[in-house]
Amino acid sequence: MPSSIPSTMKTVIAQHPGAPEVLQLIDRPTPKPARGEVLIKIAAAGVNGADLTQRRGKYAVPTGAPDTLGLEISGEIVAIGEDVTNWKVGDLACALLIGGGYAEYCAVPAPQCLPIPKGLTLIEAAAFPEVAMTVWANVFEMGTLRPGEVFLAHGGTSGIGSFAIQLATALGARVFTTAGSDEKAKICRDLGAELAINYKEQDFVAAVKNATGGEGVDVILDIVGGEYLQRGLEALAPGGRLIMLAFKQGTKAELDCGLIQQKALWVSGSRLRPRPIPEKGRLARAVQKAVWPLIANGKIKPIIDSTFPLTDVQSAHKRMESGLHVGKVLLTN
Repeated sequence: MPSSIPSTMKTVIAQHPGAPEVLQLIDRPTPKPARGEVLIKIAAAGVNGADLTQRRGKYAVPTGAPDTLGLEISGEIVAIGEDVTNWKVGDLACALLIGGGYAEYCAVPAPQCLPIPKGLTLIEAAAFPEVAMTVWANVFEMGTLRPGEVFLAHGGTSGIGSFAIQLATALGARVFTTAGSDEKAKICRDLGAELAINYKEQDFVAAVKNATGGEGVDVILDIVGGEYLQRGLEALAPGGRLIMLAFKQGTKAELDCGLIQQKALWVSGSRLRPRPIPEKGRLARAVQKAVWPLIANGKIKPIIDSTFPLTDVQSAHKRMESGLHVGKVLLTN
């Protein structure tokens, strides 16, 4: 590698499962890019719900993932491995990772890298790889959301939710969402949501039924789990699709499976992190084609709640856990 790249770097690990205080900054050898990989000097890394779950020791980490947290980054390519032809040293990129983003450098499979969307800074670009690929894969590929259909995204001010509202609106869907306060509901409407439901004061099933003349919604992106799964079935229109993404209320629920049969519903879920590199590369290209132009023309904007230096990673996790954040929390170098 170039002599300008240090032999060691700062990185973050959870020494054992627990609260944010278990996150520690340590020194590790700077990785070298293997065949088909690039080495990125990290400018910023996204903080995601999966990072918090992994820190607590409750996440099934895929085989081959490093113990360093972090699933998305942006930065400058400073070295390339053999057989990499579509990137060169000096290129700016953002990338989806299997792990390793809470660091100063990261080796990334080249297919999982994306150019920085036109008009964005390096810091802003770190807010997009994980959410863009997650929403595109689940809502538009699996959930087949189409223009004119009604889409409900739970947690509208989360990183996933704020992106899903913007993308679904830009692609012609009617967008409903839930949020935990009137203030957050207003933010969701400003992002493009037709209906933003304060779930602490309203029943979302009744609200979406009322807004659709009793019909219900076509696609639900559920990051809550628990009792929300049964309520989601009740909120779906005939032929509706419910996609499970996260389980803040737990993975177990009592379901009336008769509703699935009666209304011809489709219930599924997926994980992005364990997918093979070629599939992640295919998804990256799909997102670059379908989503990046919407960012370039301003129809989708980065929603960044706050940034923290890598050395203050504990505060970043505490901000996420507070539930007060709107959009993405980022770590910067």
